[in-house]
Amino acid sequence: MLSAFLDFHRATLAAKCAGLSAEQLRSKAVPPSNLSLLGMVRHMAEVERNWFRPVLGGEPMGSIFAPGLNWEAAFSEVAEADVAVAFAAWEAECAHARELAAAAPDLDVTGDRDGRGVFSLRWVLIHMIEEYARHNGHADLIRERLDGATGT
Repeated sequence: MLSAFLDFHRATLAAKCAGLSAEQLRSKAVPPSNLSLLGMVRHMAEVERNWFRPVLGGEPMGSIFAPGLNWEAAFSEVAEADVAVAFAAWEAECAHARELAAAAPDLDVTGDRDGRGVFSLRWVLIHMIEEYARHNGHADLIRERLDGATGT
């Protein structure tokens, strides 16, 4: 059930971005916010990578769009960001996260998040649902502002 809810939220973010131009995906919410749909996709690629890979895969934390693990960069540096690269990275991280979660023996399996604490798969899934839910609320407002589209 947790994996299904997480996949629902992943699909919701994809739906909020569907059919928009690169310019629209880069469009910021409202000043002074750095939030954009493209920034959220880039951010969620980072979040997927830096929760599932360390906790379930034993990998060190690492960045895709956030040099030095500066998470704000994923949001703020979208003016020249490649849309296809961002979506490919996000989709790849989601697929890898699904594989790691499916291979886990149960929800109570734990792993160290690169020295930042030990977390269970259950905790990570719930955290990811919360993370997507928050950003999908932002995405809904941005999409409505762009073209009036609401809902999933």
